[in-house]
Amino acid sequence: MKKYNTLVVVGSQWGDEGKGKITDYFSQITNLVVRYSGGDNAGHQINFNGEKHKVRIIPSGIFNRNVVNIIGNGCVVNLEQLNEEFDMIKKTFINHGTLLISNRAQLVLPYHIQIDEAQELARGKNKIGTTKRGIGPAYQDKVSRSGIRVGDVGLPNFKEKFKKVWEYQKVFLKKMFDVEIVDFDHTYNSLIENYKKIKEQVIDCGEYLESAIKEGKKVLFEGAQGAMLDIDHGTYPFVTSSNCSASNVALGSGISFKYIDSVLGVVKAYSTRVGAGGFPAELLDEIGDGIRQRGNEYGSNTKRPRRVGWIDLVALRYAIRSSAIDKIFITLLDVLSGLDEIKLCTSYKMEDKSISSPPPTAEEFEKCEAVYLSTPGWKEDITNVKSFSELPDAAKNYLKLIEKFCEINVAGFSVGPDRKQTVLLEEIF
Repeated sequence: MKKYNTLVVVGSQWGDEGKGKITDYFSQITNLVVRYSGGDNAGHQINFNGEKHKVRIIPSGIFNRNVVNIIGNGCVVNLEQLNEEFDMIKKTFINHGTLLISNRAQLVLPYHIQIDEAQELARGKNKIGTTKRGIGPAYQDKVSRSGIRVGDVGLPNFKEKFKKVWEYQKVFLKKMFDVEIVDFDHTYNSLIENYKKIKEQVIDCGEYLESAIKEGKKVLFEGAQGAMLDIDHGTYPFVTSSNCSASNVALGSGISFKYIDSVLGVVKAYSTRVGAGGFPAELLDEIGDGIRQRGNEYGSNTKRPRRVGWIDLVALRYAIRSSAIDKIFITLLDVLSGLDEIKLCTSYKMEDKSISSPPPTAEEFEKCEAVYLSTPGWKEDITNVKSFSELPDAAKNYLKLIEKFCEINVAGFSVGPDRKQTVLLEEIF
């Protein structure tokens, strides 16, 4: 089989693994970076030259002037938020890359945000914990075939088409939630103005990418959220609204799966989770609080404190299978420094039965208890480590244990948020 210069970077836990940092790192040697799923509910923080930069829907390669960044058809896009985000980047970072948007990407519109808020309120104590940015309702419209895509906005009859959709949403919001929909004229005019700002950047994503890949260009595909939040293969229903696992790259960008050469899974040295849902390895003690503080485990967009736990190798093995991951990269290894003992969840126990894979239902997953393997921790500060050999023996052993139980190579690790605090153990891209 012919080899292509393509790499998928995918989160291998419940999101927030540091995908933005890794995508930014490899964007220094790539030509294109492509987002293939999700919306502006993703928050990627990137640190370099002593500065912090954040992106939500724009691919993390935007901070390299030589990189073409594409928002693929698998994404949902709030044009107003997109323009605000890009305007901020242009003001603060002059040497930014190029931004393109698929004409088949679905739009997030103001009534989607209204529906998201109303649905979450109606769930009461059973709420999912959405960011209330309208992502789920936009995907609902997509699969019900009533969504509006980027390419629709330039049609001569778009206003008439949009009015029909708006009228339906008006009735839906009123009858279901007793909520008055946002004004049509204001919504329409705002949409048109925001579309005008990006219309020259709208492309056929699949056609563009296929041409670039065949030319031998290096293409990096960037995921949002994590494999355990995938709508099909995650811990349903406490998941995101899209297929965010690496298996969706081809569908979410419009290319053939045969062009995907390698998949890199990004994994925290521990686990975190935002919102509700089972979390067998969760730490509800001062150890967990310490990890949260040292790792700054608060949402980059929402500032919500993340739930923290030991690394879950059951979930990781499952993500490796469902996302066809070839190698893994461990982030935030430095956060575990100072602990006397570190634990790794190697299996679950549910009603006196040993479980080696996450069960399919939320009810069963909530009953799962973590079974741990304990290993000595290390006290040394590793934030200036430049190679595997410089790590304390306990840290080396920790990485080897992950490799052993997951039957996969650790291709690198990070010891801090900056680009320079990245250590590669083998060639990845």
